Parts: sequence; structure tokens; C-alpha cells
Amino acid sequence: MEKHSPKIDAYIEKSKDFAKPVLEYIRETVHEFCPDAEETMKWSFPHFLYQGKNLCAMASFKQHCTFGFWLEKEMKTMKEITRDIEKNSMFSLGKITKIEDLPSKPQLKKAIREAMELTDLGVTLKKAPPSKTETEIPDYFQDALNDNKKAAEVFEKGSPSFRKEYINWITEAKTEATRNKRMEQSLEWITEGKARHWKYERK
Repeated sequence: MEKHSPKIDAYIEKSKDFAKPVLEYIRETVHEFCPDAEETMKWSFPHFLYQGKNLCAMASFKQHCTFGFWLEKEMKTMKEITRDIEKNSMFSLGKITKIEDLPSKPQLKKAIREAMELTDLGVTLKKAPPSKTETEIPDYFQDALNDNKKAAEVFEKGSPSFRKEYINWITEAKTEATRNKRMEQSLEWITEGKARHWKYERK
């Protein structure tokens, strides 16, 4: 594992112009307060590991970025920071479009240090019951849906679990070629009204 991964460099470089300074700032701040942090790509977006465990992660989309901690539900600092923030993205810090949308440097320092302490104590993420909330659709998949009216209509009417299974299958692809192949297959099945695991459904 690397302290500064070329894959993260490439991810930032491919991000929208507004996102680049935000992602760089997050990256620098994590390494500043957690010198042992290592970088890796998981589920198609950058993660920072501490002692081999997920510490925090960031992602960029067409119009916003997200950043958060894996143990944030156990973190007093995050509860204080997010008290007045409306959760509308994959992490509770909400949609970030500029560095000023992030918590202050002292707050980030406190949060990173607390996340490290919890990791040192062996605290793990508690498994939550199956969620009925929506899974965020990656921009590249949304674009593909927009180009296929029938698939978009079926997908929009599908249940949260119907949508989540397809999104997870696509985002978990290890390579862009695999991801594109899965998207193409997904659009075909969605157009036919089939669930992701339709082959295994009882007749």
C-alpha cells in the first residue's frame, strides 16, 4: 500500500475543475494529521487507510464532492460537526463544492484524530439493518440511463433494492472495461424489466 497512490493522482486529475482543489485539500489534511495514512481505490473512489482499516474516503461527482469517516456514527466530533447539516449524499457532510464547505482545519484535525483513536481501540462499523434509502447513482451510469429512455423509466420506477443491486454491481467493477460491460448488460436487463439477479428468481 502506498502513502500517495498514483491512482488517486489520476482520480483527482480526471475530476471536474471545481473538485480538484477540494480533493487535494482533503488529501493533504488527512496526511497532515494522520502521517501513517495509506491510499487506495475501493468501489471506484479514493480511500485512506489507517492500520489497514478504512479511516475515511472522498469522492467527486459532476456537481459536488463528498467526504466522510467510516466510523462517523461512533464519532462525537462528527455528531457535533453535522448537527446542522442536511444529509444528502453518501457521507453526512453533505454536498461539497468548495473548500469552505468543509469543516474548519481544527475540526478536521479533531475528527481525524478521533477516527484514529477508535481504530486503535478496535472499534468496527456496526452492521445496520437493510436500508430503504436510495443509493447514489454515479454520474456515468446516470448519463447512460439518460441515453436510454425505456431503461430510465423502468429504473426510476424500480424499488430502492432493485436500483441498489444494479448500482453496486456496476460500481464494484475493478476496471473501466468491466464497468462498461456491466452497464451495457444492466441497461438491457432493466429495459426488459428484469432485476439484477433475475436468473435466480423462482419462476
